[in-house]
Amino acid sequence: MIGNDAPLFGRMLTAMVTPFDDDGEVDYKASEKIADHLLTTGTTTILVSGTTGESPTTSDDEKIDLLKCVLSVAKGRAKVILGTGTNDTAKSIKLTQRAQREGAEGALVVAPYYNKPSQAGILAHVEKIASATTLPIIVYNIPGRTGVNITPDTMLRIMEKCENVHALKDSTGGVDQAAEISAHAHERFRIYSGDDILTLPYLSVGACGVVSVASHVAGEAISRMMAKFFSGDIDGARKLHYQYMHLFKGLFAAPNPTCVKYALSRIGLCKEHLRLPLVPLDETQKAQLDKILDEASVTSKLYYASSGS
Repeated sequence: MIGNDAPLFGRMLTAMVTPFDDDGEVDYKASEKIADHLLTTGTTTILVSGTTGESPTTSDDEKIDLLKCVLSVAKGRAKVILGTGTNDTAKSIKLTQRAQREGAEGALVVAPYYNKPSQAGILAHVEKIASATTLPIIVYNIPGRTGVNITPDTMLRIMEKCENVHALKDSTGGVDQAAEISAHAHERFRIYSGDDILTLPYLSVGACGVVSVASHVAGEAISRMMAKFFSGDIDGARKLHYQYMHLFKGLFAAPNPTCVKYALSRIGLCKEHLRLPLVPLDETQKAQLDKILDEASVTSKLYYASSGS
């Protein structure tokens, strides 16, 4: 049966946004500020260049420069991993190896998207990447974005064949598959919820934590919720879940990371700029999100709430 401690990456991984300046270039100074903020509000591992980091529209060189930037801030305070998976196995291998050379402490490998491989193809893809690196790997299953689901049987086969595949980020939208994997995986394997709104349900079936977006603005609360759950205070964990439930939903009212970037702009950590084809919130959407942020009292609690970007 799966273990639910989190010795390798900790309980709260944050899929960090990639801030851009007014010219659409990566804003590395803002990246430093965001990384430091995350490390002071409970993040145990920072994921650079996941989907929240707008990986589809950042170059490999930008990804590596962001990795180096965040590593310079982390300096042992937390681990830093890079999203290196693509729908091209050879490209994924090159980026993973490059990330390892630059000091990454793990890699996130998403299921191949758009080309929709078979289960055998998914297995071969992950196995080939894993064999080309000694980095610990988290496999990312998000069928809503990739168009293909990694079945529990395939995930268990990946786990058995690839010793350095240590965890799964499950964004399937329900706990069914996670529960099945939890029941049959060996003790060293770990599962993370890939959706903030489902963190507590996932913990109940064996997950050890979350790869979070909401932790950009509610990291301390999410950490407390998980701490209460694992200490046996289930009611306390539920109360926190209910308190922040609307925030978890509201941050995904538009394509991620549109909402969380706007929230970060409100607390002075970055501007809300995105790269096309993503576009900023309109004024109606901003007003709706403002209400959610204010009701959750997350932005007003941050010490740099009134600082400039």
